[in-house]
Amino acid sequence: MKDQKLGINTICTHVGEIKDEQFKGAISPLYMSSSYAYEGVDVKRYPRYFNTPNQEALNKKVAMLEKCEAGLIFGSGMAAVSTTLLAFLNKGDHVVVQKTIYGGAYNFIVEEFPKFGIEFSFTQGFSEADFDSEIKDNTKVIYVETPSNPLMLITDLEMISRISKDRGLVSMIDNTFASPINQTPSDFGIDIMLHSATKYMGGHSDICAGAVAASEEHIKKIWNVGKNLGGSLSDYTVWLLERSMKTMAIRVKAQNRNAKKMAKWLESHAMVTKVYYPGLKSHPDYELAKKQMRGFSGMLSFELNSDIDANQFMQSLQLVKQSMSLAGIESTILSPTKTSHALLSADERAHQGIADGLLRFSVGIENKNDLIADFEQAFEKVAKKQLV
Repeated sequence: MKDQKLGINTICTHVGEIKDEQFKGAISPLYMSSSYAYEGVDVKRYPRYFNTPNQEALNKKVAMLEKCEAGLIFGSGMAAVSTTLLAFLNKGDHVVVQKTIYGGAYNFIVEEFPKFGIEFSFTQGFSEADFDSEIKDNTKVIYVETPSNPLMLITDLEMISRISKDRGLVSMIDNTFASPINQTPSDFGIDIMLHSATKYMGGHSDICAGAVAASEEHIKKIWNVGKNLGGSLSDYTVWLLERSMKTMAIRVKAQNRNAKKMAKWLESHAMVTKVYYPGLKSHPDYELAKKQMRGFSGMLSFELNSDIDANQFMQSLQLVKQSMSLAGIESTILSPTKTSHALLSADERAHQGIADGLLRFSVGIENKNDLIADFEQAFEKVAKKQLV
């Protein structure tokens, strides 16, 4: 069978699996060794070089899912992001960064890049003019994230690709919130795809990992920096991640359906001021999202009425967990001002449109009626406390 002809569930299940030649088991065997022979072998394997048997196999799955030539698995999403940016930026270089990105990536750029003599600019908006106006003679990279965290704003990938190619720049995207199930940016000409594989790829809130997919030429540059920085992943976690990714398409599609239903329900609720979900027709980027996404993600955000205590509401939830991360099969909720964007100042959060009453909701695979019932009882509790 030709790999490029395979369906998404088949890719998730079979591409990159290791055949158990000894015992004929149905799943990939796990090779835990941290030391391999160097004489008389085709590949000199070393865990920090991203080339142990399980690492190599999973790299192939990541590449196939993103429709790229090659991939690399890292110890965390930030290891993938930091290594990739440093692979293409040197002292005196400049990077244009989308206005709203993950707080950890933002913090890495503003705190670490000045130490390396790397310049950076954040766009004022998401239009072509916003990106074009920030490009300088020493610009080397454009970095975007779509949908964005936590406001689910959409960046035009065809536009980013065109600008990058016209100027000879490398385009990078954090594709975590969409996952390769909902969006493959390489279809639009984006050069490098980045993921916190902790999220939809792992999907069970028990793995910390990162991933990069790109051309073989670009991956070689990232690998060269990665082996020096040491952000590789243990083989046991690699094996667990490969297992988890087998069901990624099934999980993500179920989360897409639940999220769209919850977004519509929340939009009509009297205690909710605004819902941010690209699958809603009320979303300003709805048409663009339809153009470049196959599904609208299991992530959404919403703002409560100003007279509602966000913490009281979250603490009143019984089924939905108040938790730090996202994209697990269980639904979770958090306040970005206290978690993902806590490292930003109040002014920086305000500039990105992140209000204190904003809540990020990672929708799981539970029955939607159970989720609605949990939200209803939480709203009722908060309403009663207001009357006291």
